Amino acid sequence: MTAPTDFDYALKLDREDPLADFRDQFFIPEQSGGEPSIYLCGNSLGLQPKGVRADVDRELEDWARLGVDGHFEARDPWLGYHAYFSEQLSPIVGASPSEIVVMNSLTTNLHFMMISFYQPTQTRYKILMEGGAFPSDHYAVDSQAALHGFDPKDAVIKLAPRPGEECLRDEDVLAAIEDAGEELALVMLGGVNFYTGQVFDMGAITDAGHAVGARVGFDLAHAVGNVELRLHDWGVDFAVWCSYKYLNAGPGATGGCFVHERWAMAPGLPRLTGWWGNDPDTRFEMKPEFVPQPGAAGWQVSNAPVFAMAPQKASLRLFNEAGMPALRKKSLALTDYLLTLLDALPAASFDIITPRDPARRGSQVSLKAQKDGKKLFDALTDGGVICDYREPGVIRIAPAPLYNSFADVWKFWDILRGVIGANAQ
Repeated sequence: MTAPTDFDYALKLDREDPLADFRDQFFIPEQSGGEPSIYLCGNSLGLQPKGVRADVDRELEDWARLGVDGHFEARDPWLGYHAYFSEQLSPIVGASPSEIVVMNSLTTNLHFMMISFYQPTQTRYKILMEGGAFPSDHYAVDSQAALHGFDPKDAVIKLAPRPGEECLRDEDVLAAIEDAGEELALVMLGGVNFYTGQVFDMGAITDAGHAVGARVGFDLAHAVGNVELRLHDWGVDFAVWCSYKYLNAGPGATGGCFVHERWAMAPGLPRLTGWWGNDPDTRFEMKPEFVPQPGAAGWQVSNAPVFAMAPQKASLRLFNEAGMPALRKKSLALTDYLLTLLDALPAASFDIITPRDPARRGSQVSLKAQKDGKKLFDALTDGGVICDYREPGVIRIAPAPLYNSFADVWKFWDILRGVIGANAQ
């Protein structure tokens, strides 16, 4: 029987992989010698689908051919351009198309949503978030509290793991929500922690937040296209995401928002407004009164940045062809295999800080080096691995199921064990 640590075993897994052919739909960066890199950095920037150029060229051709009439007569008319993405993202985020809009960028959308869903009073004003959230979330949340006249040191509850642990425990998150009680205005967590790769129980967190009268939102930057989401069924109030990581839409690509349908036309809900969020039936009457179109699209302020959005089309087609259940199944198989290989290496070299529980990890395994983490990362880079390093000493490995293979995982491990062996001499 072939052992899991043999390369032939990785090749066997690839032969049995029903999603293996999707790899051919992506450009894989090459090393200096022309060999494909071992690209394990989809949690930072996804690879370019080969169909992107045709999608962008299509919009350029329509602009050249039609000029302003492209708003109505382009093959995908620009007037309602966002609607295509809402339809394609629906099965990926678990929501109806009317609850989804592609617009702006991640942190901009977070501010937009907090304008609507963080409405503090003198007694209910606190925001609960991860102490280990991505810095941009800290900046946004702290600034929103300050904007309303509160001291962020008092208004923002920042959760930390128990001493000696790297991840938050689900029961501690739920207990913190209950403890904050009637003072809690908003729960704002990441769906997947960027550093550890931990997946949070978003359904349970939403229920707990609502039980104390708070609103609940999620930053899905590391969750969308990574884990299966059911935003509508969970009852999440809002969510925001970027599209350049697992969604492979390119650097700085347009982000997205989810707004639950119960807020579609909520009277008195404040929002920042602009004419593209206005009812399209009356938009060109140019009246000064704002009448929001129903659903998440009513939060738009400007017309769609067509050339920034077009690259996302190719990836969304591939996602919907593969299906999130199949992608999630392969993702777990890739990380299971990676963990099996890592367990065969000397335990004194690094700690695995990503949860072992499949329900609590996404397409990422984070390794915390016992020493010389940057040196280890640099050696991996020299070996042809493209991954990610975060202080202090954490190397994030993210095999993306659309384009990574089991052979990729094995090759990374083989280089890693060589580096560890050389360092031990």
